[in-house]
Amino acid sequence: MKIAQIAPLAESVPPKLYGGTERIVSYLTEALVDQGHDVTLFASGDSVTRAELVPVTEMALRLNPNVRDPIPYHVMLLEAVRRRADEFDALHFHIDLIHMPLVQDIIGRCVTTLHGRLDLPDLPAFYRTFPHHSLVSISDHQRLPMPPVNWAGTIYHGLPSDLLPPRIGGDEGYLAFLGRISPEKRPDRAIRIAARSGKPLKIAAKIDNVDRDYWEKEIAPLINLYPNIDFIGEINEAQKAEFLGGASALLFPIDWPEPFGLVMIEAMACATPVIAFRCGSVPEVIDHGVSGFIVDGEDQAVEAVARLGDLDRSRVRAAFDARFTAERMAADYVGLYHALPGARTDAARLRRERGEENGLHLQVVG
Repeated sequence: MKIAQIAPLAESVPPKLYGGTERIVSYLTEALVDQGHDVTLFASGDSVTRAELVPVTEMALRLNPNVRDPIPYHVMLLEAVRRRADEFDALHFHIDLIHMPLVQDIIGRCVTTLHGRLDLPDLPAFYRTFPHHSLVSISDHQRLPMPPVNWAGTIYHGLPSDLLPPRIGGDEGYLAFLGRISPEKRPDRAIRIAARSGKPLKIAAKIDNVDRDYWEKEIAPLINLYPNIDFIGEINEAQKAEFLGGASALLFPIDWPEPFGLVMIEAMACATPVIAFRCGSVPEVIDHGVSGFIVDGEDQAVEAVARLGDLDRSRVRAAFDARFTAERMAADYVGLYHALPGARTDAARLRRERGEENGLHLQVVG
C-alpha cells in the first residue's frame, strides 16, 4: 500500500529525548517499510526515516527557541498533506483533531490514532461533530469517556523486537522511574515506595516548564529528604536499555487514566518487571504475576517490591514478545488500512489515470 503517516511537529520522529507519540510513529513507519509498503512521513525536518520524508519544519518545535505558537506550523503540515492527499491509499493521522475538517472529502481513506487522554470536557462536543472519522484507541480503557464514534479498533503500541535487549540476570538492585515529573505520574509515590522498601531509586525524567513549580515545591524537597534517591534527569534512547535493564523493577505509580504507558512495555522488553498502580490501561498491559504486579496503593507496592524474586525475568520478556512488538503493531494497522471504506480505491484509480504503475511488475528475462 501507499501510506501517509502524519506526525506531530513538537518532536522529531523519532524524538531525540522524551516523546511517546513521535516514537510510536517512528516504530510504525519503519515496520511498514520493512513489510514492503510505500510510506511517506510528514514530520519535522530533523526526523530520521527510511520512508520518504516530507519536512514541514526545519526542526522539532520543542527544540526551536524561536517557536512561540505551534498552531501555524501544524496548519502548514495540513497544507503539505492536502497537496499530496490523492497519492495515498491510506492516510494515518497522529495529530489528534486539528485535521478533521480538512479530510471530510477523503474520509474513507483516513484514520486517526488518538494518543492522549480523552476524559477532557471539551472533547465530547467535538467528536459528536465528526462522528464518522475512523478512530483508533491505544487501549480499551481510553475509549470510556467518548461519545459514540466510529471506532475502527484498539491497537496496542509496539517496539522493534531488537530495540531493547533483555537483561536476564541483569538486576543491579535499584528501582527505576522513567518519564515526566508531573502530578499525574506521581514521582512522590515512587520515592516513598523506594524509601519504605529500603532500595535505591533512580529517576530519569524530564521537567516541562508547566511542571517546574511542582518539581520545586513537591519533588525536589522529597528527593533531598532521602539519601537513596538519585535524580538523573532526561535520558535518550541509547541510555534507556541500560537504565531499565539494570533495574529490579520499574515503578509506574500513576494517578490518571493513562491511555497506554509506553514505558511499561519498554521495561518488559528489557526483561524488567513493572509495579504499576491500577489506573487506565495498566490492567490491559501488565499480566499480574507474570510481567509485574498491579497494585492499589503504596502499601501493596511495597509488598510487591518484596515479591520481585517470585517473577521470572525471561517470562517478562516473553510477555513482551507475544504482544507488544512493532511488527505486530504494523500488521494490525495494515489490516485496519485495508478495512477502511475508501482504501485502495481513489488513489489506485488516480494512478491509473495518470499512467503510473500500480507497484506489481512482471519482468521477462531472455
